Amino acid sequence: MSGAGSGGSSSGGRVARLGGMLKRALVMELRVYESLWRFVARRPAIAPGAVGIGYHRPVLTVLWIFIVLSAVEIPIIDLIVHRWPPVRIAMLVLGIWGVTWMLGLLCAMLTRPHTVGPEGIRVRQGLELDVPLSWDDIASVAITKHVDEPKSPRVAGGVLAVRQQDETNVELVLERPTTVRLPGRAPRGGVHEVEVVRFWADEPRAVLDAARPFLMGEPVARRD
Repeated sequence: MSGAGSGGSSSGGRVARLGGMLKRALVMELRVYESLWRFVARRPAIAPGAVGIGYHRPVLTVLWIFIVLSAVEIPIIDLIVHRWPPVRIAMLVLGIWGVTWMLGLLCAMLTRPHTVGPEGIRVRQGLELDVPLSWDDIASVAITKHVDEPKSPRVAGGVLAVRQQDETNVELVLERPTTVRLPGRAPRGGVHEVEVVRFWADEPRAVLDAARPFLMGEPVARRD
């Protein structure tokens, strides 16, 4: 009886994980098209009164290379498989979808920047990650560069690192341990308690300048 119950629990856990993965994939797919729409309509996801700060520069060239190469592959593959209509249609659909997805990722980086505004700082990355921090949560803001090892954990020792090319250049020290929710499942995703948030900004000085009026007299630090 206990073995049967354990098997049912394990099966239920797998179903729950699969459901979570499918839901996450659907959300990302919808976010691709939302980001394309925001880019075309010139409506970035920036709250009223807030300032957007980009983080795409370190990966922009690589993304464009992938997009161009993927677009060039479509007619080449179509020429190779044109004798087999079912294969030709499938490859054409897959190729167009791949290019659209990468364009959506690029547009997500452009239209979902970090923001600094009356409600606090939102640390973002790509299609999914969005960590809102209120001014009550933030003790200090500093420009300080950190270079981590490739594939380092996103959260380690109470520090959340939102990197570009393994680097961060802005550090938020929080007033107290604060719970944040990251996309995906633990240990990389899920709920974590952090005391420091580090992230990459293309213009770190712009983060400090935008944050200064909201820090209520707290010094804005710079550590080179």
